[in-house]
Amino acid sequence: MSKYWHHSHIIKPHLDTTPMTDMVFLLLVFFMLSSAFMVEPGIKVNLPKARTAELSPERNILVTIAGPEKIYLDDKPVSLNNFQSELQLALFGRREKTVVIKADKKVEYGLVVNVLDIIRQSGAQHLAIAAEKSQ
Repeated sequence: MSKYWHHSHIIKPHLDTTPMTDMVFLLLVFFMLSSAFMVEPGIKVNLPKARTAELSPERNILVTIAGPEKIYLDDKPVSLNNFQSELQLALFGRREKTVVIKADKKVEYGLVVNVLDIIRQSGAQHLAIAAEKSQ
């Protein structure tokens, strides 16, 4: 009996960490790639900064004013002449009629006021002005 005892090996438990390491790296790559694609959609404008700016979780109608001849209604370019009719179509049938204005800080004040006036005439119930939160 003793000669069999000497030839047997004692098996120690071993934990293979290779699959766990692979999963950690896959999760790391997944989060790195998915965070790179979370960009704010829409027209790029240089927004003014405000300390009281806050996020709006609702899906509103977005009016972007990027320049004198660059007005967008939900990322669709519109002229100032057709803006009111296009906005009325966008507002038609919506329960929540909130319009958010996203104007570049270099756009003329008169143009912004003109667009605000058209929005009110079109039947919007609420208006909001987009701004970057300053610190």
